[in-house]
Amino acid sequence: MEKILIIDDDKAFAQTLKIYLSDIFPQIHFVSNGKEGIEYVKKEVPDVVLTDLRMPNMDGLEVLRQIKEFDSSIAVIIITAFDESDSIIKAMQLGAFDFFEKSLDLKRIKLIVKKTLENKKKIDQLIIPLPDESEKFSLKHFMIGGLTEQMKDIFKKIGKISGTRVNVLIQGESGTGKELITRLIHYSGITKNEPFIAVNCSALPETLLESELFGHVQGAFTGATKNKKGKFELAGKGTIFLDEISEFSPSLQVKLLRIIQEKEFERVGGEETIQMEARIVAATNKNLIELAEKGLFREDLFYRLNIFTINVPPLRERKEDIPKLVIHLLGKINLEVHKKVNTIPFDVMEMLKNHEWLGNIRELENTLMNAVLLAKDNVLEKEYFNFIRSNNPQSQSQNIETLADVEKKHIAFILDHVHWNKSQASKILGITKTTLYNKIAQYDLKLVKE
Repeated sequence: MEKILIIDDDKAFAQTLKIYLSDIFPQIHFVSNGKEGIEYVKKEVPDVVLTDLRMPNMDGLEVLRQIKEFDSSIAVIIITAFDESDSIIKAMQLGAFDFFEKSLDLKRIKLIVKKTLENKKKIDQLIIPLPDESEKFSLKHFMIGGLTEQMKDIFKKIGKISGTRVNVLIQGESGTGKELITRLIHYSGITKNEPFIAVNCSALPETLLESELFGHVQGAFTGATKNKKGKFELAGKGTIFLDEISEFSPSLQVKLLRIIQEKEFERVGGEETIQMEARIVAATNKNLIELAEKGLFREDLFYRLNIFTINVPPLRERKEDIPKLVIHLLGKINLEVHKKVNTIPFDVMEMLKNHEWLGNIRELENTLMNAVLLAKDNVLEKEYFNFIRSNNPQSQSQNIETLADVEKKHIAFILDHVHWNKSQASKILGITKTTLYNKIAQYDLKLVKE
């Protein structure tokens, strides 16, 4: 008969949980602190432990760590009454089976415990030790939300794979935060002290992209005046992020397939074989299976990339995350533009929550940036918001601007705001000064003298 241990300093909640579970799990024991819990574990060896995350003297993560050191087969479920997204990753790295919030309905808690008992033998194969320096990593530096079950499942997946160099495929609409998730994977695991290299596969023509990825030797083509290391080589034992992988040409797909299979490559025009040790994270906003069926993407490459998949939901499907995202993005924007806009009226936050955000997090950030720049004091008023897309389907079909029109207006707005300080403007826009100069010439932007 299964033994279950509950560790929680909230005695009322623990007793309620014990009573509710006891009808199908009669052997349930309760203790009120981590030290007593560890003593019970070493004496009785329960099958499942439910431990509160926040407790005095010894928190749930330390309880989890000591239990796993004693017997890795014991399944541990973390209980939390707070938004602890970063702790979810740490808990999964330590080998936790699952977690639940105290506000969750008791029926679901019972299902989680049953599922734990059914699968606890399998979970041992997924235990990944916590890296020594993981305390230095914090989810808040790469905030992408985390209140919804979908995002919490992603955090749990990150916890399971961040201790390995397994290849990952991230799928989701543009602007959903695929690169941020890649950085979470990189900086929360064994690669955190290694290089992180990001490549936008759609930004360069095939010949330049090949040189960027693999490097080249002197004389390989016109303009190759010296040897150059490629991104795969520069990534070392870290992570190389291939964004918009669907844009790879057929010949580059073949080369990438060989790299994944053989773990080696040559520079363009070179003969020396170079070992590839980095983890590949590929991202796409397209359906690769459909592209493969049309002959536009190699099916064998898809399966090589698709060893571990993370599907990122669009922002409109996880609106509970919007307030948290708004607060995080406002802090980031205030630092970038040297302002102190820190007050959001309730009706403004409701307006942001109810917007569809077809451009996802990227659209939300750009909208907030414009609003902050327009703000006259520290309060974000409704009048400062200019939504690129309307929630009204009829209005969406009328007066639709091209992407170039939107980009031109946004760049002009930022330049005017910083009085044509190009260094500051390029920093706010997130582009290089060279790119900014090219955009100014492309759109024929000029300083308007007052």
